[in-house]
Amino acid sequence: MRKIRIGTRGSKLALWQTDYVVDKLLELDERLDIEKVTIKTTGDKFLDMALSRIGDKGLFTKEIEKELLKGTIDLAVHSMKDMPTRITEGLAIGAVLPRENPKDVLLSREGQKLAALPVGAAVGTSSLRRRAQLLATRPDLNIVDLRGNIDTRIRRLQNGELDAIVVAAAGVIRLGYERMVAEELEFLPAVGQGAIVVEIRDDDPDIRELVEKLDDRSTRLAITAERAFLAVLEGGCQIPVGCLGSVKDDLLTLEGLVSDLEGKRVFRSRLSGPADEPEELGRKLARELMSQGAGAVLKQIRSQVRDNE
Repeated sequence: MRKIRIGTRGSKLALWQTDYVVDKLLELDERLDIEKVTIKTTGDKFLDMALSRIGDKGLFTKEIEKELLKGTIDLAVHSMKDMPTRITEGLAIGAVLPRENPKDVLLSREGQKLAALPVGAAVGTSSLRRRAQLLATRPDLNIVDLRGNIDTRIRRLQNGELDAIVVAAAGVIRLGYERMVAEELEFLPAVGQGAIVVEIRDDDPDIRELVEKLDDRSTRLAITAERAFLAVLEGGCQIPVGCLGSVKDDLLTLEGLVSDLEGKRVFRSRLSGPADEPEELGRKLARELMSQGAGAVLKQIRSQVRDNE
């Protein structure tokens, strides 16, 4: 059995996710010799800058993918929400693991829910998508840019810098912070949020055969639809876009959202269709929102981004 080298970011959450994949692989074959290789990405190097200002093309994947293409690692473990909609040539998605809770959650110092936060409360998030949905619900809030890993964000909450923070439920659950959750929010999450993806070289059939056994059909179908939705909108860190798919039996339901930066114009819709046609459903939902006026909002946001560059 060949040695398998797995590329990963070095954050606590990324290492948890990689260990989870390692455990699943060892359940398939306990004889596997697996080595973790930690790789620093662009997104890890600029923790004091908003993601929307750095760019949105492979911030947390590009450097890992380079090592995968060079052959210094055999597969890579990513958070699906970090994956660009267009897969790098020569690479492929080998498996999408069963999804954790995909929602956003609110953590607050006093345990208040969103509606109970005081007027002008400082709420931390690094996401324009979360910012827009927060302001759509509570336009009086003071939204503070917040980068860093979950431990760093929680520390800033606990030391009094912030009244509340919004983070992904999946990370909170995986790292054992559930007791701090004040409320699960009815926001639409980022595309792929809560799912772990294994990326491979498309010319490595042995690794493909191994990791495809980890693939969860329902999660893959839902996320394929979400990524098709995002691809039509050409969204990323610089645009408030949310989407969530779910599969029940042979029916796929997809809900999507596009907002302006201040949460004043929010377009949200839902469609259902055959589960085995996820890309068509994603594209159809995106076109529907565009026809409602989301296209004009996206054009305006892109113009603002170019002006600020």
